[in-house]
Amino acid sequence: MANPKPLDSIPSLLLLIALIFLFPPPSAAASSYSKWIPRFTGKFSGQTKPKLRLQQPQIRYETRYFDQNLDHFSFSELPKFQQRYLINTEHWVGPQRLGPIFLYCGNEGDIVWFAENTGFVWEIAPRFGAMVVFPEHRYYGESMPFGSRDVAYKNASNLSYLTAEQALADYAVLITELKRNLSAEGCPVVLFGGSYGGMLAAWMRLKYPHIAIGALASSAPILQFEDIAPPQIFYDLVSNDFKRESTSCFNTIKESWGQFLSEGEKSDGLLKLSETFRLCRTLKSAEDLIDWVDSAYSYLAMVNYPYPSEFLMPLPAYPIREVCRRIDGCPVGTSTLERIFEGISVYYNYTGEVDCFQLDDDPHGMDGWNWQACTEMVMPMSCSQDSSMFPTYDYNFTSFQEECLKDYNVKPRPIWITTEFGGHDIKATLRKFGSNIIFSNGLLDPWSGGGVLQNISESIVALVTEEGAHHIDLRSSTKEDPEWLVEQRETEINLIKGWINDYHQEKKGIFAI
Repeated sequence: MANPKPLDSIPSLLLLIALIFLFPPPSAAASSYSKWIPRFTGKFSGQTKPKLRLQQPQIRYETRYFDQNLDHFSFSELPKFQQRYLINTEHWVGPQRLGPIFLYCGNEGDIVWFAENTGFVWEIAPRFGAMVVFPEHRYYGESMPFGSRDVAYKNASNLSYLTAEQALADYAVLITELKRNLSAEGCPVVLFGGSYGGMLAAWMRLKYPHIAIGALASSAPILQFEDIAPPQIFYDLVSNDFKRESTSCFNTIKESWGQFLSEGEKSDGLLKLSETFRLCRTLKSAEDLIDWVDSAYSYLAMVNYPYPSEFLMPLPAYPIREVCRRIDGCPVGTSTLERIFEGISVYYNYTGEVDCFQLDDDPHGMDGWNWQACTEMVMPMSCSQDSSMFPTYDYNFTSFQEECLKDYNVKPRPIWITTEFGGHDIKATLRKFGSNIIFSNGLLDPWSGGGVLQNISESIVALVTEEGAHHIDLRSSTKEDPEWLVEQRETEINLIKGWINDYHQEKKGIFAI
């Protein structure tokens, strides 16, 4: 199969995305069904995981802590906090040979989990003689300002330092100090990141080009803001992943939402729903169950990998195919909701080891990503009437703002990200001043709708794969990797090699003067 190529080389699914952009479906009346911005994957990073049974690279690191500024953009005397980072210098060729430094921009979760699920960086580091550094994002994992999560998440005032700008400044300060301490000021830094981390990697390359020579931004939806990407694109792409496997599966899911609500309105309906879906506690509302089921479909689309994986949950290869096989394969007479339970059990209980299900993964409602979504990560979301398998609803910023005021006492700033990092007319803008960024996206990933899918310049390139899912290129290589994935990673390696060679050539030129 050919190397990953830009838009005109992959017509089928990209045509779907293009049509959604150009001809959005007519608005339907907003339903009572309410959505928050879908989280990426950080919600899983703090969970206890089953021991990985799949082949993993040798991931070894030392855990260190850096005394980090709480606020990089004021001169107030504020308490510092301990930022955790993971470091490996085993293969680093050192400052004398200008050995590169590979820095992964930490996501919204525990950095150990991201390090263990980013095998690509660890695998290629020996080939480049590179140091590997995984800094943790502030307010996640162990990198808690104010000494503890409870205090850090106590109120809007304490959470106010949880922003992408502050996180990028953390990474810039950390790597600058690390290089200084190692007499490695001349060593090039290459950034990596997937999902929100991919957004950070791209933005850091643009904001701090003197610190990093290039960035691999995998599955980075940097265009999922304001009116750049249509609000229905995410859920339309999730729906398309199911529809391509089975139209009847798609229709069963689409029909199920009304049945959840009608069943929940019956006198014993919540009890029956709780029993059907084997919940540990009786439901308080049908909407809670709907949110739980909805989340499973979105995450299944993100991790619809062509091989078995345990990234979010233990799952088979092409898990959506298995979900639809179970939904469609139920005996005649099986109710719609029973079919739905059989399907989502692939996601929540593929191993069969779970006796009952807990719906609330964050009982305090103070999840860090929800704060970020309520402040600057404002990504409009809606569901279209015809092309989506989800309940129809329109994006309502007023309602969203009211929820944020109620939960955090803050008003969202919907245009701040594009003001700070750009996004509108991105091709014309970045062609003039940007360079050395790889935007990789798989079209099975619903976040690809907010990604960069076309080359911007010779050095800002889009690698788009028709069968790829959420930052699959950053995962460890396996014997089951399809040829297109092997070729995609080789393309990325060659581009990174070019950045480093160019940097070394420029350094030699400077030294020769």
